[in-house]
Amino acid sequence: MIYPKFIKTTNTIGVTAPSDGTSNEFDLKKLKNSKRKLEDEGFKLRITDNCYTSSLGRSSSSVIRARELENLFLDNDVASIIAYSGGDFLMEMLSVLRYDIIWNNPKWIQGYSDITGLLFTITTNLGIATIYGNNFKAFSMQTWHESLVNNIEILKGNVIKQNSFDKYQKNRLDNDSDYEVYNLDGLVKWKSIDNNNCNFSGRLIGGCLDCILNIIGTKFDKTKNFLEKYRDDGFIWYFDIFDMSYEDITRAIWQLKEAGWFKYIKGVVFGRLTIDKSFYDISFNDVLKDAFEEFNVPILYDADLGHIPPRLTLINGALAQIDFFDNKASVKMILK
Repeated sequence: MIYPKFIKTTNTIGVTAPSDGTSNEFDLKKLKNSKRKLEDEGFKLRITDNCYTSSLGRSSSSVIRARELENLFLDNDVASIIAYSGGDFLMEMLSVLRYDIIWNNPKWIQGYSDITGLLFTITTNLGIATIYGNNFKAFSMQTWHESLVNNIEILKGNVIKQNSFDKYQKNRLDNDSDYEVYNLDGLVKWKSIDNNNCNFSGRLIGGCLDCILNIIGTKFDKTKNFLEKYRDDGFIWYFDIFDMSYEDITRAIWQLKEAGWFKYIKGVVFGRLTIDKSFYDISFNDVLKDAFEEFNVPILYDADLGHIPPRLTLINGALAQIDFFDNKASVKMILK
């Protein structure tokens, strides 16, 4: 596994919009404040033009998105890259991206949601570790939440042991503020499908399940080759789900199984769901129990990852040890 060089507080962070950008007044203020907050930490920022534009869910054309990203990889002054935002159409730029540029200039790149398509492809196709973590505008928070502090520490090479948080944003408030705000009104309780405490290890791989499905069967699907290369370590799959009913999730897991992606599975972690919808009145626990019964591995859910903050920072390709005890958990990542 190729781990890019960690960053220093005097380095430049590149920011680009491989999915959507923004022209919204409040989001533009958050973008400005994210830049200021990171500059206060000592970093320099290089922000591409497409972060400031949005049309029909896209920051720019697929070609421009690819070239803006490539330029950050080619820029020797840029030490790492953070995606501005998620969206819906990142997959378009995968077809025009020049992967040899990334291969020859490996750097940490991070984001979540639609950015999954890029991160998953880079890690499984090129063997370069990527980060499923905060998008850029989260850093506009006036006083950074612990999750944001951890994110930057991990980028700096302090691969800390992350613990599940105490509270999460159960109900999002209308936020016309110039800053990112978490309404921490829910009690964090990770769950296991069998209510048993557990610990397990393997290489982390995953992202937003809605987006991962787009990869299956395309020329970017080198997943089975990746799994075979690290088969002795086994894999911890993690999934963030944005807009899927329980029935959608059932079909998605079936598809991944039939594609052979769970061949060396050691455990699975699901983030908190953004919607709670079933046409047949089944529970999420039952969905997961039925879907993964044949593997007899730990299955955790309601974890601190993905769309409902705060979120853990997870390194695709890293070895990880997950310990779950009494609805709390810890994740320790090892880079080897």
